[in-house]
Amino acid sequence: MNLVLLSGGSGKRLWPLSNDIRSKQFIKIFKKEDGEYESMVQRVYRQIREVDPEANVTIATSRNQVSAIHSQLGEQVGVSVEPCRRDTFPAIALAAAYLHDKMGVAKEEAVIVCPVDPYVESDYFQAISELEQLVLSGESNLVLMGMEPSYPSEKYGYIIPADEKPVSRVKTFKEKPNTQTAKAYIREGALWNGGVFAFRLSYVLKKAHERIDFIDYEDLYDKYESLDKISFDYAVVEQEPDIQVMRFGGSWKDLGTWNTLTEEMSEPIIGQAIHNEACENISVINELNVPVLCMGLKNVIVSASAEGILVSDKEQSSYIKPFVDTIQQRVMFAEKSWGSFMVLDVEEESVTIKVTLKAGHRMNYHSHDLRDEVWTVIEGCGRTIVDGMEEIVHPGDVVTMQAGCRHTVIAETELKLIEVQLGKEISVHDKHKYEYPE
Repeated sequence: MNLVLLSGGSGKRLWPLSNDIRSKQFIKIFKKEDGEYESMVQRVYRQIREVDPEANVTIATSRNQVSAIHSQLGEQVGVSVEPCRRDTFPAIALAAAYLHDKMGVAKEEAVIVCPVDPYVESDYFQAISELEQLVLSGESNLVLMGMEPSYPSEKYGYIIPADEKPVSRVKTFKEKPNTQTAKAYIREGALWNGGVFAFRLSYVLKKAHERIDFIDYEDLYDKYESLDKISFDYAVVEQEPDIQVMRFGGSWKDLGTWNTLTEEMSEPIIGQAIHNEACENISVINELNVPVLCMGLKNVIVSASAEGILVSDKEQSSYIKPFVDTIQQRVMFAEKSWGSFMVLDVEEESVTIKVTLKAGHRMNYHSHDLRDEVWTVIEGCGRTIVDGMEEIVHPGDVVTMQAGCRHTVIAETELKLIEVQLGKEISVHDKHKYEYPE
């Protein structure tokens, strides 16, 4: 089974835990049987492997999410990197070219595209595997999976099937309606459009070439920024006369807001928090190393991270995006393929960061033009290379790097250090990468 998982967006409705680098699908809030927490993307990837251990999984995502993907899923997962955001049709076209040209997937094979972050059970991926067989049967060019609606939602588009069979021809599509119109659609047998598409690889490559003048994956990648922004639904789905939909009646939720997300939390509190007996129906997620005390709160979400603090009525939390859009702040926490970092303090001419490197991993060998850096090792051991000179470092060691010098650090064990950046112009863009010195 060839699966493309679409991973885009910054998930601003889940601020302050979600940002441009760590979107909602990377937040670890789902408790596993072993007591550890996993994220949406980890949960979905695990479920796929349980249904089909041999599945070929590729994640279509932006450049700034690649490190988080590799950190949480490992290096074995395929990644189709979008140079910039251009909506779902260009993203799927690029992923299709990636599958064919980079992964060697044959044009006659079936490909299923779905979101990376649905909250589902294993029967969802069992159903997705059935889509593969429907595609290969050749009865239609495109097969969708429609979700049996549980209420008249205004959040989703609707698919109107031609009949009530498990697999039906598609009669028409409807835009996101108001509640009354949604009720009428449901009486007509409508299904939620859950963004699941299945097709032969040759079909989407043909559609891509009809809209875009490109030769191969590399050429399409180079031209990506010039492409029009258009959804796969508008560009392909709603234009295709030969299309089927398969009904899915299992559990399916879009956990895109705090209100819906907290409904699926296995426990009301994650992190340091206490509350008194007067509290009712509260959810607390605290990533800060300080306690949170709640008194007499009802139907409230409290979320605290290095990015900020949210205290909101659960229902009102769905409407935070316009307010978050007004917040101008650098990314304060991010997972990287080599570990993670958290910004501790920002001053006019200095930034202080706590860096954690996984054992056996290293930073890029790099330099900065406009800032000096000072590393203080606080835990673990490793090696630093500064302008080609290698030194062993332990807790308490201090390494100073002047602007312009090339440097990296390699973790022998898990390594934690405090990085202080000093300069009049401190920017994430002030970085030059070099070949690692062997």
